[in-house]
Amino acid sequence: MTERVITLKYGRKVLSFNIPSDNLLGIVTPKEIHPPIDPFELIESVLNTPTSGLPFDETFRKGDRITIVVSDITRYTGSEIYLPIIIDRLNRIGVEDEDITIVFALGIHRQQLPQEHRMIVGDEVYKRIKVYDHNAFNSKNLTPLGKTDRGTRVEINRLVAEADKVILTGTIGFHYLAGFGGGRKSILPGVASFDSCLDLHLLALNPPEVGGRHHMVKTGALTGNPFHHAMIHVCEMLGPIFLFNTILSPTKEIIEVVAGDYLSAHQRGCDFLLRSFSPEFNEKADLVVVSCGGFPKDINFIQAHKSIDYAINILKDNGVMIVLAECSEGLGNPTFLDWFKYDDLMDFEGALRGNFEINGQTAYSALIKAKKAKIILLSELTGENVKRMSMIPADSINQGVSMAYKILGETTSTYIIPDGGSVFPRVRGAA
Repeated sequence: MTERVITLKYGRKVLSFNIPSDNLLGIVTPKEIHPPIDPFELIESVLNTPTSGLPFDETFRKGDRITIVVSDITRYTGSEIYLPIIIDRLNRIGVEDEDITIVFALGIHRQQLPQEHRMIVGDEVYKRIKVYDHNAFNSKNLTPLGKTDRGTRVEINRLVAEADKVILTGTIGFHYLAGFGGGRKSILPGVASFDSCLDLHLLALNPPEVGGRHHMVKTGALTGNPFHHAMIHVCEMLGPIFLFNTILSPTKEIIEVVAGDYLSAHQRGCDFLLRSFSPEFNEKADLVVVSCGGFPKDINFIQAHKSIDYAINILKDNGVMIVLAECSEGLGNPTFLDWFKYDDLMDFEGALRGNFEINGQTAYSALIKAKKAKIILLSELTGENVKRMSMIPADSINQGVSMAYKILGETTSTYIIPDGGSVFPRVRGAA
């Protein structure tokens, strides 16, 4: 039997192992897309002729007080490239610098350093435009707007809520709760209060009388997703919104831009993402071997969870997943592991409802997957901590493969995913 050598990233290293060629169903990679030769030309073109809605120059006028919502340091979007262009266009229309404000959509993330502000927006914009970190915990800087039809409290950053017009920037990617990032997500949870964020994340659970996790709160789903529904409802409470979102390659180059109406332009961006980064296959496999894509995508377990969430889509129930995630900075949150004292999913759900933490929601999602399949984790985490998450620790990739074959047998259908954080595989015809 011939064998194929597979090489995958692990932290800043690469690891290799052999797999029987007959076992390999496929290597899961995104569609190859080359970035435009001139991203500045692409951005100007999209502003002239948006994906949907009026051209940029017809949307704004002199005297408008404009707030631009920008992602924080944890999400690279290409903002240092496109913000100078957007602001120069506003100036040409007659909007003065003093009427433009940038608010960073931190959600409940930490406040940023001045050098991080400068890095995100670029030197020129940083010198000219007022920039503010959103603070989800400061009621003085929040405007209450009521509740959504499903009871989510709506409290939004005052600079956003009181602006004449809002420009939402960011990047569209897959998201395991909202279906897709970008668009409306910059408002909720991006510039919302802690209570609003809390209520939003509770939508991941069905009503108590039903129990369990909502089946449409998942990657790649918008229709029927209560997260998406709540975000849209909150955007409808604000003034006019113009969307400007990028789509990035795995190496963080701008490969596409959508702009205009915040709903239809975002949908077009999601469709592009599915076509480009969501390959379809005819069947699920017994074994999936996934690398998060190396550092920094596997810097901690919470980051690595994204790759597990995507990869399980093409794994049979009770199959085996081998995950390469170095986790050089540990789990990603000091309280994350505490949640795994609840080994039973019903007990876990009850604890989450009684004392909800967004961090706990990620742990709950990870445990659901660990109950659905056997997850072998190659990482720098202690074996004790890996076992506590109901996963199986491995000291090497070859040991992980041996464990998988011991569970499944030597003739095991297998998918290999070299960059699990950048690709969302699907099975044709699956809901």
